[in-house]
Amino acid sequence: MTALDPPRPSGPFRVGDRVQLTDPKGRLRTITLKEAGEVHTHHGVLRHAQLIGIPDGSVVENSAGHEYLALRPLLSDFVMSMPRGAAIVYPKDAAQIIAQADVFPGATVVEAGVGSGALSLWLLRAIGAQGRLLSFERREDFAEVARANISTFLGADPVNHEMVIGDLATALPVTVAPGDVDRVVLDMLAPWECIDVVADALTPGGVVLCYVATATQLSRVAEYLRGTGLFTEPVANETMVRGWHVQGLAVRPDHRMVAHTGFLVSARRLAPGAIPPERKRRGNKVGHSDDDVEAWTPGAVGDREITDRNLRKRVREAQRAADGARRAAAQSAPDEAPSGIADETA
Repeated sequence: MTALDPPRPSGPFRVGDRVQLTDPKGRLRTITLKEAGEVHTHHGVLRHAQLIGIPDGSVVENSAGHEYLALRPLLSDFVMSMPRGAAIVYPKDAAQIIAQADVFPGATVVEAGVGSGALSLWLLRAIGAQGRLLSFERREDFAEVARANISTFLGADPVNHEMVIGDLATALPVTVAPGDVDRVVLDMLAPWECIDVVADALTPGGVVLCYVATATQLSRVAEYLRGTGLFTEPVANETMVRGWHVQGLAVRPDHRMVAHTGFLVSARRLAPGAIPPERKRRGNKVGHSDDDVEAWTPGAVGDREITDRNLRKRVREAQRAADGARRAAAQSAPDEAPSGIADETA
C-alpha cells in the first residue's frame, strides 16, 4: 500500500478502529477500540475484546445482557460530532457542493475558509489519491481544529492536502499558477472580495462555488460574478432535507426537518476574451443600487464569533483526538508507512 492508497473501511474490527454503538433506545456512543478497553454505563460493562475481530454490523451484549449494534461511523456521523472551532458545512450541503462543483478524482481544488474541516474531508474523498486540496484559512486556531479533525478521521495527515494560513485574496496568487485550479469553493463572509484572484487561478471552464448564509450575501456575490464579465450566469439554490416516518401504513413526514443552512451560488470561468451572449431578463430590476451596497456591508450581513475560551477548548479536544488516532494507527500497523488516507481513529 502506497502513502496515498486509501484502505477500505471494512472487514473485522481491529484495535484502533472507531466503533459506533447504538443501544435499544437509539442512543449513539462512539468508542476507539483498545486491547483492554471497556465501556461502562448504568446498564453494565461492554469489553472492547468482545468487538475486536467480529464483523462490522454485529450485535453484542454487555455484562447485563443489554444489546448494542456495532458499526463503523460514516463520514457524515463523524463530521456531525467532531470538535468545532467554527460552524461546519452540513452533509446535505457538502453533497451538493461536490455535485454542483463537479469535484472529480484528480482535481486541484481550492477551499476557503476551512472552519472545522468538515468540507475538507468530503473534498479529499472526492478528489482521491491523485487530487490536490489547498485549504486557505485566516485564523490559525480554526486551522488547528481542522487539521486535528482531518487527522483523526483519516488516521494521518493526508499528503495531498496543504493548509495555508492567510487571506485568500493575497495568498492564492503566490500559491498557485494562473489557470492551474479546477475548482474553487468559498465558505466565507464576503466571498466577492476574492472573486478576482479566483478568476485568475481557475482554468477556463473551471467552477467557482460560494456557500453563503444570507440572502444579502447571495445577492452581492451573484451581482459581483456578473459584473466581472469573466464567468457564466450564476446559478443559485438551497437544499432542504425532510425525513419520513415509515412504519407499516403509518407513513408521514417527520415533525422536524433540516431546512435552510445556506445558499449555494456557482458559475464557470469563461475563456480569456470570451464574451457570453447577452442574457435577456424579465422584470425592471437590473444591477444594484447604493441601498443594495449598504445592505451588503459585513455588519449588515452578520458575522458570528466563537469565544476565545470556547475555541481553546475545541482546539484541545481536536488535538487529543488526532494524537490518539496517530498512536492507534501506529500500533495497528507498525510495519506499514503511514497512509495519506487511513482508517479513522481517535
